[in-house]
Parts: sequence; structure tokens; C-alpha cells
Amino acid sequence: MSLDGASRAEAPTQTLPAAQPTLSPAELRAVLRSQSKATVERTQLNFAETITVQAVTAYWDRLSTQLPVKAPPIETRTLATAAREAATQFGQAMATRPVREAAFHLGSLYTALLPDAWRSRHGVYYTPPALVDRLLDQAQAGGTNWARAHVLDPAAGAGAFLVAAARRMVDALGNCDPAVAVQNLGARLRGYELDPFSAWLAQVFIEAEVLPQVTASGRRLPAVMTVCDSLATVREDAFDLVVGNPPFGRQTLPPETRARFARSLYGHANLYGLFMDLAVRLAKPEGLVAFLTPSSFLAGEYFKNLRGLLWREAPPVALDFVSLRKGVFEDVLQETILATYRKGGRRAPAPVSFVAPQPGEPARPEAAGQFSLPRKATAPWFLARHADEANLAKRLRAMPKRLADWGYTVSTGPLVWNRHKAQLRDKPEADAVPLVWAESVTSDGRFVFSAVKRNHKPYLRLESDDGWLVVRKPCVLLQRTTAKEQARRLIAAEMPASFIGKSGITVENHLNMLLPAGDKPAISPALLATFLNTVAADRAFRCISGSVAVSAYELENLPLPDPAELKQLLGRRTDAASVEKAAHALYGEGDAA
Repeated sequence: MSLDGASRAEAPTQTLPAAQPTLSPAELRAVLRSQSKATVERTQLNFAETITVQAVTAYWDRLSTQLPVKAPPIETRTLATAAREAATQFGQAMATRPVREAAFHLGSLYTALLPDAWRSRHGVYYTPPALVDRLLDQAQAGGTNWARAHVLDPAAGAGAFLVAAARRMVDALGNCDPAVAVQNLGARLRGYELDPFSAWLAQVFIEAEVLPQVTASGRRLPAVMTVCDSLATVREDAFDLVVGNPPFGRQTLPPETRARFARSLYGHANLYGLFMDLAVRLAKPEGLVAFLTPSSFLAGEYFKNLRGLLWREAPPVALDFVSLRKGVFEDVLQETILATYRKGGRRAPAPVSFVAPQPGEPARPEAAGQFSLPRKATAPWFLARHADEANLAKRLRAMPKRLADWGYTVSTGPLVWNRHKAQLRDKPEADAVPLVWAESVTSDGRFVFSAVKRNHKPYLRLESDDGWLVVRKPCVLLQRTTAKEQARRLIAAEMPASFIGKSGITVENHLNMLLPAGDKPAISPALLATFLNTVAADRAFRCISGSVAVSAYELENLPLPDPAELKQLLGRRTDAASVEKAAHALYGEGDAA
């Protein structure tokens, strides 16, 4: 089927301007992306593949006039002249760049053209070269011998890590016979990938990286890529280095998969957690796992069994936080960490660094102290999120008190409003109670009853079986969703008894409720709210939180000072400034007056 008129029902109505030789790669990419987004979804995937084949073929033809590009695993369609020319120019422009950069940009062209839902569902987000190099540097510092190591990427995508590893492996062999180098690489480098098209891209780019050796030897690179479901593989203890950037996202698992990975699962399954478990299985004893992943596994309850697995079988040997969430991976906002683990290694302090990659520049690490695993295998990992928090993170790991020691438990607000939509009311009436939304907790830590946002109403009429929705105890309310870019992650306010009254209230589930466990908690709700709103407590929480959610599990595991010490420092002073000063002193970040 042609995209230049043979099927007008599926072809876009937008006219693509003829590509001009003066257009930059970025402009060519934007033109092609605009064309792709104007294509109906059922043809968009094949359009993305066809454009990418055209660009990769043009790229290869500029690199080699002796060898044809490996045939793609798809049937390409006829392209409109302007689209074909734009793709050709893009590919030819990439031939002037180092292979790893060209591979990233050609792979990013493919992902930019994909249907958004398809891309998100399959987790197709390719890794920038600077982060690839930094993670391989970690692996090398951990002892990877590129002249001998067997290396696998179990979620290879377009082969970013394999291309860079291939270069290091060939360089480590020195001036050996080109045929030996090609055969050696084919025997020691492996990539698994579920998508045949991405696997084709990876094979092409790896061969492009070692094209001088391929040409000199007269031998094509053996098949490095295997199209398969990595999570179904049974090969174990096979690789010196398992490396990559696995896909992420919650998954509903078939029973057999859940049973296989039961040791690292708790509640919801996330794809990247499964791949971390798989990587430990695939690494040889004393081998390394080097992964780029979201940082949510560091503290979330759903990952506690995964932390336990790493604690027992593959302790970390180096960790780098990617300081930026935005602009690192295209079209995704995610806090990430580069970490290397040793299968069967000692639980020893591991260096922690920060990297803030900039386009076209290497990732320059900034040292931030060391990390030691907690005594309890499944406990959260306390890690500095900024270089100046290294000492704070170390102190947090030694602080034994938790919210329970202050006399509180944590619950999520019980009301899921859209399940009770018909019961929402604009005005008080019989059998109705005030409905507290997250907007009632202000950014400066005050409770101001409010219900002005869209779909919000200030009252809930109770039905006969709704007693469980009613809150009658004074408590502290704390917003459940905040981002690292906000000035504060912890935003709390006291819910005073005077507002609750005799009839009680209900609380919507975008708020956490910190409820007294008994009649006389060690710290009053008012003081607890003031303490949580301090800069010191916020900095402490950032050392445990790896996502935008402020979860009950994280709050319950937040290290806190001894309540008796807090009271002693404060005396009768409970104003915000005094509590702030005391909190800094108790977290070891300043002196108390």
C-alpha cells in the first residue's frame, strides 16, 4: 500500500513540504515527525519503520560501498517523494558522526515517529550516549575485562549499550587479525530484544561500529541479536556483564511469570524490576549487573522484595543519580539512577555520584559520598539526591526512630470521590459531612477548607454503610503527590479537632492522614505538622523518595529524631522558626540555640 496516494483513506491529508538540502537533521526529524503524527495510527507504525529503513539504508550506503545493509524484517511501503528525500538526507547527515551518536539519533527518529500509545506500552525510550558511556565506565571500574568478558543486554532496543561495548571489546583486543576480532565479538556479545525491528537496528549499528574490521576480514558480523522474550529465557550464570536500560511500567503478569519472579515481587509488578531479577540470574558468580532504571525501587513498598534480593545476592558497587528528570529521555519525565551490582559480592560501602548530562557532552560525575546497605534486607535505601546531602544520608541511616515512635500511623484518605460521585453536595445537608480535598492543605502548611477545583464539592452525603469513610480523630494531613522540582516534597497541615466537630469529616485519597495511635502521642499533631514542613525534614524525605508519590510506606520509614530530644530542644517554643532550627540540629545540619 502506498503512502503517496494509493490509499487516500489512510494517508494523511497534510502535505509534506519538499525537503531542502539546507535543512538540519533536527529540522528533517521535525518534518518527518509531523508527517507521522498526521497519519492514522494503524499505518503510523509501518510509516515509522519505513522511514527509518530509508534513513538507515542511506546512512549505511555512505559508510560502505562494498557491503549491503542487512535486510530489515518488515515489508516497507512506498513513500512520498518528499518523505523519502527527508529520510535519505537525515541518514546521510548521520554518516558524518561517530557511530554511537548516529545510532542514537537514528533510533530516536524511529521512536519519535511511533504511535504514542504503542511507544508507551512497549517502553521504547533509547539511552543517550553520555549515560551509556557512564554506565560502562562504572562496569569497567568494577572489573569488567573487555578483552574477555561475555556481555549481554537483555532489553537491547536499538543497541546503544551493545554498540559502545563492541567498541571497547574490539579496542581491548588490540592489533589482532580483523577476522579474529569479528569472530571474537560475535562469540562474546549478545542482545535480546522482543521487537524484531529494533533488533535489526541494533545488529546494523553494531556492525557499523566495527565496519573496518568487517571490511578487512571479508566476514560479516555474526548474529549478535536474538529476537525473544527475555523474561522467558532459562539460561543463567552465563555473562560477565549484564547491562542495559530495561523497559518500565506496571504489568499484569501471567501466573507462570509471576511464579518465576515471586522472590522479587510484592504487589504490583513493574517491568524494570523483573529485568533486574533476570539480570541477577543471568550474571555469572562475581559478574556485574549494570542497569539504568527509575529510582523508585530505592524506597517503594512494591520493591521491598527486590531490594531484599539485591541485598542478599547482588549488592551495589556504584550508584549515580541522574540529577535531571526532564530532557534526558525524550517525551518522558522520570528520575533515574545508574547502578552497578556484583553477583555474590560483599555488602560494602559503594560510591555515590551525580551526573547531569548535557547534549553532546560526556556525563561528568560529581562525588556525593558513599552508600551502605541497611541492616534489614528489605528496608528503604537512604541516598543523597544532591551532593551536599551526602552527610545527611549517612546520618539518616543511623537514626532508629520512626513515625511510630512519635505515636502515629499513616493511612490514605478513604474517599475515592468518583466512586461516590452521586453523593457529592455543594451545600451542607442532613447526613452530610465536610469533604476535605488536597487543595485544603496549602503550600505554606495551613489547613484552609476549600473545594473550588474542577469536580470538587465541599460535602459528602453519607449512606447507611458509609461509616468507614468518616474521620473523627484530630490528625495531620499531608499531600500524597509532589515532584522533586517543587520547593517542598512534604506539605502538611494540622486537621484541628474544632473543624472535625462531633459529626466528623471525610478525606479524599490524594491526602495522607497521620493519625495518633493512642490518646496521647509523644508529639502533638500541631507540632508534627510544623516539623514535617521544615526544610530539614523535607531534605531527609528526599533521601528516601524515588517517585512523585508521597507514600504511607515512605512516611512510616522516614528517619526521625528522638521525640524527647526534640521537646528538650524546643522547651515551650513551637513556632515554625524554632522548630526549623531544632530540626536542623537534630538532623545534624546546624546548631540549636
